[in-house]
Amino acid sequence: MIHAIPHSLVSDMEHKWQAFCDAIDDVDRNFIVESGHSEAIRCIFALSDFVAKTCIRSPHVLLELLQSGDLFRAYPTDTYRNTVNAMIRDTADETTLGEALCKIRRREMIRIAWRDLLMLCSLAEILSDLSSFAEACLDESLAKLYTWHCATYGTPTSRKGTPQQLVVIGMGKLGAHELNFSSDIDLVFSYPAPGNTVGAPTPISNEEFFVRLSRQYIKTLSVTTIDGPLFRVDMKLRPYGENGPLVMSFDNMEDYYQYQGRDWERYAWVKAREVAGDRDAGRGLLELIRPFVYRRYIDYSMLDGIRQMKMKIERELKRKGIEEDIKLGPGGIREVEFFGQIFQLLRGGVVPKLQERSIIKTIDHLADESYITRGISDRLKEAYDFLRRTENRIQEHSDQQRHALPIDETDRSRLAAAMGCSDWTTFLSALNIHRAFVHSQFNDLLAPESTTVSEPSHDRTECIETELESIWFETSSTDDPAEILAKAGYDQPAEAVRLVSILREDTSTRSLSPDGRKRLDTLMPRLLKQVGQSAQPITALQQVLNLIKTIQRRTTYLSLLLENSGVLNRLIEFSIASPWLISYLSQHPLLLDEMLDPRTLYSPPSRQELRHDISRRLGDIDINDLEHQMDALRHFKQVNTLRVAAADISGAIPLMRVSDHLSDIAGEVVNKALDLAWNHLTLKHGLPTCELDGQRLEKGFAVIAYGKMGGFELGYDSDLDLVFLHAGTGKPTTSEQHAIDSTQFFSRLAQRAIHILTAHTPAGLLYETDTRLRPSGSGGLLVSHIEAFENYQLSDAWTWEHQAIVRARAIWGEQALQDRFEAIRKKVISQRRPASTLRAEVMDMRRRLRQEHGNKRPHHFHLKQDDGGMVDIEFIVQYIVLLMSHRYPDLLRWTDNVRLIQALAQTGLIHDQTAHLLRTAYLTYRSMAHRLSLQKKDPVVPQAVFESLQKSISTFWANVFA
Repeated sequence: MIHAIPHSLVSDMEHKWQAFCDAIDDVDRNFIVESGHSEAIRCIFALSDFVAKTCIRSPHVLLELLQSGDLFRAYPTDTYRNTVNAMIRDTADETTLGEALCKIRRREMIRIAWRDLLMLCSLAEILSDLSSFAEACLDESLAKLYTWHCATYGTPTSRKGTPQQLVVIGMGKLGAHELNFSSDIDLVFSYPAPGNTVGAPTPISNEEFFVRLSRQYIKTLSVTTIDGPLFRVDMKLRPYGENGPLVMSFDNMEDYYQYQGRDWERYAWVKAREVAGDRDAGRGLLELIRPFVYRRYIDYSMLDGIRQMKMKIERELKRKGIEEDIKLGPGGIREVEFFGQIFQLLRGGVVPKLQERSIIKTIDHLADESYITRGISDRLKEAYDFLRRTENRIQEHSDQQRHALPIDETDRSRLAAAMGCSDWTTFLSALNIHRAFVHSQFNDLLAPESTTVSEPSHDRTECIETELESIWFETSSTDDPAEILAKAGYDQPAEAVRLVSILREDTSTRSLSPDGRKRLDTLMPRLLKQVGQSAQPITALQQVLNLIKTIQRRTTYLSLLLENSGVLNRLIEFSIASPWLISYLSQHPLLLDEMLDPRTLYSPPSRQELRHDISRRLGDIDINDLEHQMDALRHFKQVNTLRVAAADISGAIPLMRVSDHLSDIAGEVVNKALDLAWNHLTLKHGLPTCELDGQRLEKGFAVIAYGKMGGFELGYDSDLDLVFLHAGTGKPTTSEQHAIDSTQFFSRLAQRAIHILTAHTPAGLLYETDTRLRPSGSGGLLVSHIEAFENYQLSDAWTWEHQAIVRARAIWGEQALQDRFEAIRKKVISQRRPASTLRAEVMDMRRRLRQEHGNKRPHHFHLKQDDGGMVDIEFIVQYIVLLMSHRYPDLLRWTDNVRLIQALAQTGLIHDQTAHLLRTAYLTYRSMAHRLSLQKKDPVVPQAVFESLQKSISTFWANVFA
């Protein structure tokens, strides 16, 4: 694109053009510039003094670029590396090395400026070219210098005899592959291990070797010629800054960041990347430092730090009078980068996808994860593109590190033209729209959420908070603490004083860090005020303080509550409705982050959404990182269980949907646990050989869910009753080196899946798993062959095992095997049974359960185990199904009690009125059991509560089993 050049630039442009033509005549009188090229050259000269002066001084550079066609094409990968390598191959010392690199820079910067100013490529290509060129210079020049230093001082070697190389980490824009035209290059140097050089008359320590190498390296990279500096090298981001050692060993680097690293250094290392030297060792160093950068929890504590950093930058800009700086000023490049980095440091340890160097990709990921809308993401990327192109056009004018908008009218006209705008006003209007949007988004992100207080009560609210501070700090010398709490809304103020005192005197509270104590001291008056306004202040206070006691050592969670009053309000609501949920949050405080957005908190996802979510979480993790995969499964389960509980407590979903959601969550978890176990074993041992009814199977394995999982009736703390089946042939697996018997393969598969489900990790456990319903119970094989399972069920199984299979269904495995299980289930259930024998065995099992688990409290009713309770209903249904399904196949279709009751009515085996009674009683009992579970109470109520229902079910039981 040839720009429309403003009239004010034409005279200077023509003067430069004539000077260039004269310079060409001195080099090659026969060379003729094509007319199309001459127009482009004039345009470039008008927009860039740097290109014009360089071409006039060295016209052969531009002529060669025109002839080669490099100005009009994108470079293939490794072009810069090959070019730099060829140019410096024959250099003999540091001086000639630096001069050769400067010559390469002169040519390549002309090419990059040409392509950018004429808009022949995207911003992404420009930033990539600038970064790739710098990286090639860094890597190839270091290789030369290292060789020369080894020849003089010997080869640095670890104490174990391993040769050592320098590791060069690119920070900032270089690390992110986003270098601008006249940028500094921020570097950090390190080396793997202490030791001494070998191969020289006088050995020196590795540290001394690498210090000497680093000094010469910086000197070479900073060389300046008539065309300007090669690079501006900045080492201030190294440990201890400008006063720190120039180069450190890996151990010393790790110790520094573990014990002394500061918050702002975390931002610096987000973009860090190995750019020269020993690349493999460099990646190892980044892994060592990663835990410092990305915490394995939601890190709200960093928000206040970035606010302080922002205020410091703003004060500095005002002091220097450079608010119009497009990098550091309001709505500038830095705010876009900070916007992304806030999310990265806040959540990157939990969401690996956010551990991204590129700001554009980071902003895309934020939209993918629904942390921001796609519209905000697109506008931020548009703003970043405009700001970065503006930055480059400013710097391409004179090849100087400038970020301020020009003041001179001619320079303004030049910049507007370079940005494709007709005049300065048009350009500035577009720039200000982008900056205003960026600044508003950045400020909104950093603004702490606050509770709105109406104007008339503002003074009174401040007075109450001041009085409540005196409760926490024990500074009140006049008012009785109980009186203050009574005025704040507490109906049992003395008890509230006692609860607050217990937290204040708790050992963990007294040993908080100064920062943690400051946050708790700020939070407590607010908490006391909000709890006092709740419906049940003492209940809420007791539960919330128990949570605070658990999480206060992880002060980032205190920061979350300080930053988001909505979360604190929801905590208070939940503490009254469900102590179980508060206990759940105490066990998994990472879930507090999920309470930020009520739109998702009270809306459990569908099965399809769950499947997408769990696949996304695991898709971001290395396939060999089982620990991280297990944590991801646990977090998936915890997050979605929280959403179900929140929706349940609020009444947003009915009881049947609660159990459906919990069963769906468990189903997806079991599916992924089995997938992980399968992938691991097949990679190690190959595929098992499987066959069913003469047909080869690919997997030949199935997981059967019994009990509450099988019947879609899972509760919040339910175990998973699982049975494993296979169709292995007993032949070896397909691995050439690690083949095992296919039966052994399936046993290991089940064991590994159970380990994934039941192992206690820092993220907790997934599910307690019970496999005792397999053939022969605990004494039987963990995994049964499908034919052996069929034979057992038809010949040896007890009646109670046939009752159990009524509620069994396949939840994972090859479809052919699942179908075969379903056929066996129907065959087993639909056997003809003598009514008297079946009745006696069912009643005997019911009697045993009642004796073992029934209620021991007089005048109380156990919702599950007592006469007329849930188990009676389940046994009635199972008895009729086992007795009559050979005549009524429709009874074989369902595994859950509610739909089985409906099927019994549709077949005429029970009256509609009876079905209504059974269904009503069953759902009523389950609903109350859910509520009691959320209250952390046993499923026991006073007998009078359900006396009528209980008697009706007992009467029907007596009629059925008479």
